[in-house]
Amino acid sequence: MSDSNNSGTQLNTATFGGGCFWCVESAFSQLKGIVEVHSGYAGGTIEQPTYEQVCSGNTGHAEVVQLTFNPAEISYRELLEVLFSIHDPTQLNRQGNDIGTQYRSVIFYHNESQRQIAEAFLAEVTRDNLFDAPVVTELSPLSNWFAAEQYHKDYYARNPEQPYCAAVIAPKLKKFRATFAAKLK
Repeated sequence: MSDSNNSGTQLNTATFGGGCFWCVESAFSQLKGIVEVHSGYAGGTIEQPTYEQVCSGNTGHAEVVQLTFNPAEISYRELLEVLFSIHDPTQLNRQGNDIGTQYRSVIFYHNESQRQIAEAFLAEVTRDNLFDAPVVTELSPLSNWFAAEQYHKDYYARNPEQPYCAAVIAPKLKKFRATFAAKLK
């Protein structure tokens, strides 16, 4: 998927799941080269699921973010590096206390190039033993994507004092900002 921005640069789209989309969205939205970040649902069996339906774990959807990015500023591989730094790709169907298939680690590729880059990245991470346990990240073609309800947009930015945001997201973002300081907007 690609679009053009005002400068004529081709923009690309990426879709990732790495636990609760509030955390993933808040990190990616801070990166140079990211034009838009939308929380949503992908990989499930029903059309236009609600947050409550997805949270039930019965729809097959994962909470995901869909990124519009400028590949001249940030590459797809760099996006994968960020994804793997902000969640634990070794936890099957969970991230910390968030448990269920909706919190799975997943890369939904949009085209053959993304599939190849993701496969190579996953093979490299596995070969280099970058994690203490096997990586369980799913790699699947994007067959559907549905935007989450509007109240999820910029959730952390609008609710930093909310207990989940303060206890879970804030510490992850602190580490993220230190690791990727040179790539922040």
